[in-house]
Amino acid sequence: MGLNIKALAVGAALTGLASVAQAGGWTLDGDTSQIAFGSIKNNNNGEVHGFDQMSGTVTEDGAVEITIDLASVETWIDIRNERMVEHVFKNVANATISTQLDMTEVNGLGVGETTQLEATATLALVGTEYDVDAELFVARLSEDKVMVTTANMIMLHPEDVGIDEGVSVLKNLAELSGITRVSPVTLRLMFSADETAS
Repeated sequence: MGLNIKALAVGAALTGLASVAQAGGWTLDGDTSQIAFGSIKNNNNGEVHGFDQMSGTVTEDGAVEITIDLASVETWIDIRNERMVEHVFKNVANATISTQLDMTEVNGLGVGETTQLEATATLALVGTEYDVDAELFVARLSEDKVMVTTANMIMLHPEDVGIDEGVSVLKNLAELSGITRVSPVTLRLMFSADETAS
């Protein structure tokens, strides 16, 4: 009798996971997700910045599209936020990150299991598109929630993504002796499975 109960429990769990795997797409939870980037000014003053608003989706076949609201940049100094929007991001509303994930591996994860995926993501920022190779850490937190983070920091050069001139303007306005021309970037993206009609 005990074995039958265990078998039923295992069957129910597998059925639940199968229904998630067939659920189709995923939607980004912007409130619990984070994109952060660092900077160093005057050679020895390191700071961490980020964005407060973003949205995104993952389709059933693994196409990922993340939209970042550039006006939501948070550097913890109001005037610097304004200067970033105007001079670095050139008042462009959004940036996007797009890539393709292996959903077979992602959907095959049980609750509490993790995996690492390699992906090439395209960052579209102020009219420039730049391909970034990234190693992603994927964890299934529950049957309908998945967390995707960068396994390592991604190093972005302002010149590669079309904002080097804006960084120079920022440096001059703030009367700094220097700003490093490479920024470490990390991502923590929280996704919820889309509901499907039964």
